[in-house]
Amino acid sequence: MASKLRDRANDLDALNERALAGGGADQVARQHAQGKLTARERLDLLLDPDSFVELDRFVVHQCSEFGMEQKRVPGDGVVTGHGTIDGRKVFVFAQDFTVLGGSLGPAHASKIVKILDLALSVGAPVIGLCDSGGARIQEGVAALGGYAEIFYRNTLASGVIPQISVILGPSAGGAVYSPALTDFVFMVEGISYMFITGPDVIKAVTHEQVDKEALGGAETHATTSGVCHFGMPDEASCMRAVRTLLSYLPANNAEDPPLTFSDDPPGRLVHQLDDFVPVDSHEPYDMAELVRLLVDDGKLCMVHERYAKNMVTAFARIGGRAVGIVANQPSHLAGVLDVDASIKAARFVRCCDCFNVPLVTFVDVPGFLPGVDQEHSGIIKHGAKLLYAFSEATVPKITVIVRKAYGGAYDVMSSKHIGADCNFAFPTAEIAVMGPAGATNIIFRREIESAEDPEARRAELLEDYRQRFASPYRAAELGFVDEVIHPRDVRHRIHAALSVLATKRKSLPHKKHGNIPL
Repeated sequence: MASKLRDRANDLDALNERALAGGGADQVARQHAQGKLTARERLDLLLDPDSFVELDRFVVHQCSEFGMEQKRVPGDGVVTGHGTIDGRKVFVFAQDFTVLGGSLGPAHASKIVKILDLALSVGAPVIGLCDSGGARIQEGVAALGGYAEIFYRNTLASGVIPQISVILGPSAGGAVYSPALTDFVFMVEGISYMFITGPDVIKAVTHEQVDKEALGGAETHATTSGVCHFGMPDEASCMRAVRTLLSYLPANNAEDPPLTFSDDPPGRLVHQLDDFVPVDSHEPYDMAELVRLLVDDGKLCMVHERYAKNMVTAFARIGGRAVGIVANQPSHLAGVLDVDASIKAARFVRCCDCFNVPLVTFVDVPGFLPGVDQEHSGIIKHGAKLLYAFSEATVPKITVIVRKAYGGAYDVMSSKHIGADCNFAFPTAEIAVMGPAGATNIIFRREIESAEDPEARRAELLEDYRQRFASPYRAAELGFVDEVIHPRDVRHRIHAALSVLATKRKSLPHKKHGNIPL
């Protein structure tokens, strides 16, 4: 009896050892030679030490075609389970490129589906580490069905639990749609690639010459397409960034983001801001730096940092509370709203609203970017996405008009009229249908032309218009701005507003769902 028990224990140990070896020493060495870590090494970096609990370690595929019965490896090319990050529960899957190139068949897919179902049922975030050659050709349509099962779960979980995709190798064809359905996408420079069709297919069909990096590398998706929210230099920094991002998010949509303690006093006056914003509305400054001066410990978790730089989207904390920052960036394209900036901000606003993260908006916007290309690219519908997102959001919404707020862009940037709870303005704020210079030239054109000294008269009328119609005080008189404040008071006032709004409850009219302009 004892001998049989030892034999069975030895069998278990051997099976465990085989599963832990992945595709074998040669394949692991090849993975390392490409500058990539293995699936289990990545999980060790991501999760708290000794917190990982693996599930389905012994699952194998059932394909017997094309000699596949000789290529069964325990785990079938994906490591799945749960662990903790900063003591908080998360579910994970990590594709193992050393096993059949991380290709996905029905068994591989079933493991991921189980993790998604578990994460949704217990209300915990799910993180996918993607490194796969795509659908396993030998398993045919069953592999495609496996992808669809995953996509369906991604959609069901959307807005319920945070979903994060980390691309750490190739992700091509249908495989890209699962990351695209998740909330945040991370990529690592030099090893991450995402595209629907690769360079060879593109060359054959369209005769365009392009390499993998230019077509779908981390830099391309972080700067041009916007598919990538965080482009990181290496895998270690990528895993640290994932951990940081999760610290701003709740486990699910029924919870609030975690509160943290900071030595930074909530009522701190930010004296640097009193002369930070140039009086000349055409002079640029760094809005991200302005925000850093007022948030806890100067820390910003920038989202989409290199995409649509005329818009800043970031997570931060004020008085220990997580907030989502949306801000025009005057140092890039004067902070104008265009197609990309509207899409970027709308997506971020909706994500914050899903997960109960209050929104703090800083406004310095001259309007929407004019031009044939913008009109033909759909600035009308894309700008409407941002309008829709702010209007739909029921989380606490605080708006600070820093300088320019012109035309329709004033309405769109979380104005009082579309549901902002607290609206403040700096004395430098200019709120008007258009800039004072343009308005003066239109309204007083004849009077200026008939004056003895047209330029002197224009300057006189311009200053009068600025004082009467473009200052924050006219908006305050109408109740569109709750208070005009000294810039140094902004941190204190935002913190006070967040405290008051912490118990805000607002419901939208009953509906199946809205029809956001897509």
